[in-house]
Formats: sequence, C-alpha cells, structure tokens
Amino acid sequence: MRILIVGASGTIGQKVVEQLEPKHEIVRAGRNGADVSVDITSPDSIAEMYKQVGRVDAVVNASGGATFKAVPELTPELNEKGIESKLKGQVNLVLLGQEYVNDGGSFTLTTGVMMDDPIPMGTSAAMANGGVKAFVKSASIEMPRGIRINSVSPNIVQETWDRLGDFFSGFIPVPAAQVARGYVKSVEGKQTGQNYEMY
Repeated sequence: MRILIVGASGTIGQKVVEQLEPKHEIVRAGRNGADVSVDITSPDSIAEMYKQVGRVDAVVNASGGATFKAVPELTPELNEKGIESKLKGQVNLVLLGQEYVNDGGSFTLTTGVMMDDPIPMGTSAAMANGGVKAFVKSASIEMPRGIRINSVSPNIVQETWDRLGDFFSGFIPVPAAQVARGYVKSVEGKQTGQNYEMY
C-alpha cells in the first residue's frame, strides 16, 4: 500500500512510520522535515499536498494542536486553535482527500484520552477530539467506494511525560510504539467508524 502520513515527524507519527514502513510505501507530510509540506489549518495547503502526492491507499493523520487553558481563561481566540487544527484540519484532510484515496482505502484520524477522561485545562482539546470522533462515526456510513475511516485515541505517551506529565496527574503513560499499533490496526484491518482507545 501507498500510505500518506501527516505528522510523520512527530512523537507518535515517527512510531507509526516505523511500524508501517517495512510493508508499505510511506509518504511523509508535515510542517517540516518531510517528503511534502502541509499546514492542516489551511485548506489550500491540504489541497496542494494532495496534488503533489497523488493517489494513495491510506491517509493517516498524527498531527493537530489545541490550547491548554482553564475555562475561565479560555477565550474564543485561544479556543480557535483546537478548532482550526485538531478539528477542522483533520476533517478537511478527509473532505479534500476523498478523491485521492483508492477504492477500499482508509483514513485514520487522531482524537485523545481527554474527551473521555477530562483533565484540568483540557477542555478545548477535549472538544476538538470529541468532534473528530463524532465525525468519524457518522462519516463511516457515507464514505464512497468502500473507503474506511477510523480514529485513534492515544493516552498521554511516555515520550512526552517529562514535558506534559503535570497535566495528566494519576494517568499511566503509554509508549508511543504501543499507541502506533492503533494506527496499524486501522490501516491494515477492515473495520470502519471505530475509535481505537490506546490506553
């Protein structure tokens, strides 16, 4: 299979590449250090990426950001980051990429543990994650040409614990390589409309 991985240079993206690369052709996309550059907050950038890459069998997204602020400090402007990147960015990867994915191919998006297990200052991210999960579930019944769509919900990963662990008090971090198995399952399996919880 020819697989486009957006966010391939990130903590999780690197592990997804490592696990899929032995059996598949990988095209890496990201803001920098990739085969093709893309800014998922820009529909024009996403469209240009697909034009450069051409047809693929699967699209995996392991990118997307959000603001970590308590609700009393969360402004519409700060909240917009999660909407533009984590939510709309991922949805637009699907909407603009449908015609580039071969029959029977797949999309795999990223949600996250915070939508089901809330943390302080995680409301904006949880909102975006929940929106992506709902989009995946609903879109799965209407995807054309047998294309599947799933999402992966990572726990806090071990490799980012030193930087982000204070946000996730009491959580048990998971190695990024373990989280990556959810993406492999989505790409190489046959299920659709699923949200794989990698806790």
